[in-house]
Amino acid sequence: MAEDLLRYDILIQDALRGAVKKILAEVGRTGLPGEHHFYIAFDTTAPGVRISQRLKDRYPQEMTIVLQHQFWDLNIGEHAFEVGLSFGGVPEKLLVPYTAIKGFFDPSVQFALEFDPGKTAEELPEDLLEAVEELARAEETANATLKTTSGEDGGDDGTDGSPKGPKADTGGEVVSLDAFRKKT
Repeated sequence: MAEDLLRYDILIQDALRGAVKKILAEVGRTGLPGEHHFYIAFDTTAPGVRISQRLKDRYPQEMTIVLQHQFWDLNIGEHAFEVGLSFGGVPEKLLVPYTAIKGFFDPSVQFALEFDPGKTAEELPEDLLEAVEELARAEETANATLKTTSGEDGGDDGTDGSPKGPKADTGGEVVSLDAFRKKT
């Protein structure tokens, strides 16, 4: 057999990541239709992934998030998506490059994609990594300023400091995709 110089495997993975991006963009615009919901597994050590140190400590290699009822601020970028989730009642913002995604599963229709996260047609642009790091520093500064001006408990306005919206403080769920994989 001849050597695959065109690297069809990489081209197909990039195309499927593009499909995930389009799916998330549609959900960001219109919300989740019907019973659709997503399990997204990603490599927490991949370049460009931005999660809190608390989550990095808890999920040092891989993490699976669920986008169903309790997420907010789903923003779709060219190279990554950002979403707000609550973990144990603590709101978190996650930035996940599409190249870090290892699996995408919609159990409502039994649709699943599995990726090899280090194989992409293009490496994440260096200027994106710098922009992500700069954004993270700015967010940390803003969070520190907010904590010093409003206090750790969310301030004196009677709120707990958690995001507003339906059920935002009930917690996120991290699950293993192994439960959904076919046994061979």
